Amino acid sequence: MRDLGAGFSYLIKGQRWVAQHGRWFGFGLIPGLITLVVYAGALTGLGYGADDLVTWATPFADDWSSPWLGLLRGTLTVLVFALGLFLAVITFTAVTLLVGQPFYESLSEQVDRSEGGDVPESGLPLWRELWISARDSLRILVRVTLYAILLFALGFIPVVGQTVVPAIGFCITGYFLAEELTAVALQRRGLVLADRLALLRGRRMLTLGFGVPLGLAFLVPFVAVFLMPGAVAGATLLARDLVAPSTDDEDAAPSPSPAPYSFDKH
Repeated sequence: MRDLGAGFSYLIKGQRWVAQHGRWFGFGLIPGLITLVVYAGALTGLGYGADDLVTWATPFADDWSSPWLGLLRGTLTVLVFALGLFLAVITFTAVTLLVGQPFYESLSEQVDRSEGGDVPESGLPLWRELWISARDSLRILVRVTLYAILLFALGFIPVVGQTVVPAIGFCITGYFLAEELTAVALQRRGLVLADRLALLRGRRMLTLGFGVPLGLAFLVPFVAVFLMPGAVAGATLLARDLVAPSTDDEDAAPSPSPAPYSFDKH
C-alpha cells in the first residue's frame, strides 16, 4: 500500500515542478491543446451518432415491444459512448505524446537536469524517435482495445458489470497511462517496450498509484490538457525511481545499465 501513496506523490511532485517552472508549463500545454480540439470533435460526433449506430447494428430488435426495445438500445448506446470515452482517455496520452514528442522530450530532459546526475539522451534523429513512439503506441493500443472489448462484454453481467468491471477498467487505464508517460524518460534510457512493461509490472502498485488518479482526472474535460506537462514531469521522476539501483542492501551489487537501444528487438 505504501507504493500506492508513493505513486500518487510523483503525480503531485510533477505538477509542483511545472508550477515552479512556468515557462515549461506553457511549453507543455501546446500539444495537449491541439489534441483536445481533435478529440472533442470526435467525441461530439460519437455522442450524436451513437444511437444511429446502435439502431443500425440491432435490426433484429425492430419489432420488439416497449420497454425492451428502448432498454436494449439505450443500454447499448451508453456502452458505445463509454467505450469511446475509455479509448479516448487511453489514446489521448499516446496521441498527445506523439504530437508533442519534441516538447516533452525537452521537458523530461529538463526535469532530469534539475534533479542532478546524468541526463540520458537517445541520440536518435527526431523522425526515428517519432517512429518508435508511434510503433509502441500502436502496440499499446492493440492491448488496450482487447481489454476494452473484454470489459465491454463483461459489462452486461448484472451487478458485477456495474461495479467490479469499471474498477478494473480504471486500473487498466491507469497502468497504460503510466506506461505511455514514463516511456518519454525510459526510451531515452535505452529501454524498449517489453523492458518498460516488465519494469512497471515489477512495481505494479507504484504504477497504479501514479496512473489511476491521473486516468480519473483525465475524464474531466480540459483537465487532461493542463495536467499533461506535470504528468510528464512526474513520470520522469517516477522513471528515475524505477531504474535507480536498489539501496535496500548496502552490499548489493549495482543494477546493470540498460542495454543500448536495439531496433531489431520487439
